Amino acid sequence: MISAIVSLALLGLGLGVMLGFAAKYLKVEAGALVQEIEAMLPGSQCGQCGFPGCGPAAEAVANGQAQVTMCPPGGRTLAQALADMLGVSADLSGMEEQAPQVAFINEQLCIGCTKCFKRCPTDALVGANRQIHVVIKDACTGCGKCVDVCPTESILLRDVPVTLETWYWPKPPEPFDEIRLAS
Repeated sequence: MISAIVSLALLGLGLGVMLGFAAKYLKVEAGALVQEIEAMLPGSQCGQCGFPGCGPAAEAVANGQAQVTMCPPGGRTLAQALADMLGVSADLSGMEEQAPQVAFINEQLCIGCTKCFKRCPTDALVGANRQIHVVIKDACTGCGKCVDVCPTESILLRDVPVTLETWYWPKPPEPFDEIRLAS
């Protein structure tokens, strides 16, 4: 019995040391540009851009395989910031600026089919089979994947409600802007 425990402990220790060395010496470094672009992206991993997450999307933008306008949650401001950073021109005419949205479930129409659970990339939906579902607003990225698969159309995207945590004081115009507007 003791020999089995010792042999498993030694085997686990040996494999752990091998994994530690492999992680240190075989690690593939991402480029600094890819890391900067990934830091600018929302990080919601929603997949609206056509990539499985923000990491692959940042890599595609850095390699020139994707447009800087590929991120709908980021909107025009992110697209313009990416274009300025990469030194490319961006056609922002096709992008519409939208407020952040979250999913809302109409409880009277929800039948509890759980199709929305399987499509949600952030696990923002709570419920059970044949039970009413609820959206966790803090986890919802507003990607709309649950809206597409709902058979009863009980899921809607709504603007994020203004609360004490989300409200902000609007920025006053710069004095230079007021002088320019007056003349």
